[in-house]
Amino acid sequence: MPARDPRLTRDPAGPNTGAMSDLFAAAGLDRDAPRPLADRLRPQTLGEVVGQEHLVGPDGALTRLVEARSIGSLVFWGPPGTGKTTVARLLAGETSLYFEQISAIFSGVADLKRLFEAARGRRAAGQGTLLFVDEIHRFNRAQLDAFLPVMEDGTVTLVGATTENPSFELNAALLSRARVMTFRALDEEAIGRLLLRAEAAEGRPLPLAPEARASLARMADGDGRAALTLAEEVWRSAKEGETFDAATLQDIVQRRAPIYDKAQEGHYNLISALHKTIRGSDPDAALYYLARMLDAGEDRLFIARRLVRAAIEDIGMADPQALVVCNAAKDAFDFLGSPEGELALAQATIYLATAPKSNAVYTAYKRATKSAKEGGSLMPPKTILNAPTKLMKSEGYGATYRYDHDEPDAFSGQDYWPDKLGRQVFYEPTGRGLEQRIGERLAHWAELRRDRTR
Repeated sequence: MPARDPRLTRDPAGPNTGAMSDLFAAAGLDRDAPRPLADRLRPQTLGEVVGQEHLVGPDGALTRLVEARSIGSLVFWGPPGTGKTTVARLLAGETSLYFEQISAIFSGVADLKRLFEAARGRRAAGQGTLLFVDEIHRFNRAQLDAFLPVMEDGTVTLVGATTENPSFELNAALLSRARVMTFRALDEEAIGRLLLRAEAAEGRPLPLAPEARASLARMADGDGRAALTLAEEVWRSAKEGETFDAATLQDIVQRRAPIYDKAQEGHYNLISALHKTIRGSDPDAALYYLARMLDAGEDRLFIARRLVRAAIEDIGMADPQALVVCNAAKDAFDFLGSPEGELALAQATIYLATAPKSNAVYTAYKRATKSAKEGGSLMPPKTILNAPTKLMKSEGYGATYRYDHDEPDAFSGQDYWPDKLGRQVFYEPTGRGLEQRIGERLAHWAELRRDRTR
């Protein structure tokens, strides 16, 4: 592989250096003066990246690729401020590739064609290109398809970054040609290391009491860039000799620390509490836990998905309208957004908590799944199978099938079960809500079935 040419390869810490540095020097400007702290502390090596040891640690997945000198196309999936752009720049430097960066928000097919043509020219001169596409999920399917030929022929090494699940947002053809690398939200220990690095760079400690320092780390919510931006705000705001406590810090930066870490224990504890209070028919407690999650910044659509799950697991056929209400609440939130749409989630929560409860569907489905796995190869009775050919008619397919709408009570009472399995009972409705009427209807049909099969 050819040695890296500094005229062609961009500086991992920023734009191409040579000509840009000359311009700053000619103008008598200090290039570092206007740069934010987060930019000045951008890691210069993969080993300096914090919070992603599973990728860039001594035995990390990306470390292994760099050692092999062939990284292939990649998709970086993770929250904001976790180092996706920085790692892409460093990979370009480590593998002697020219770094080109675009954003899917501001780029179209014409821009891609221009970039691909430039990459072909560099490849002809012996220089490869790492094309970093931020927010790659914003491209439509046709735009994503444009990457496929240049990925296959090696014109570019694609590194796409996304905060959305690639399985849902990127097409299968692109994913089959790229390896997904998951970036994790920075934990408080990683944020703490960033703050120590910031203090070393500034040559002064943050004027924060210990509890305020911990609160700042939580305010960053796993985002390293946000942590350094908050640190800058603290230094700007503090007077000589002043030290902020947690309450003052909140007033200064106008940001609250999350009540819980969305990726850790509190996230699961509160969603579990919401689900169980709905199941326990306590609308007030359910609203309390819903409000706590909303106040903490929990993903509203995650909450909506859990409400849908509660509707089908704990209410089911006792009130089938519960599922309709929850889906409508999700759509209302999509339409209104925050904070107006949150009221729809509250309405759905109250509806679920006050609805009659039944897990009969949930239990029936588990029983049916178990039975299906055990008897998956059994054929349905020929009675209910269609007979589109003469041979199948001669074999008895559909011969004695009775059309239920032609029968008294629109009920024939036929046996629909595989002969070797026999009739099974999975669904047993409760006596609550609509299921009381469903149970009466099933009992009536069972009696008719017995009468007509004697």
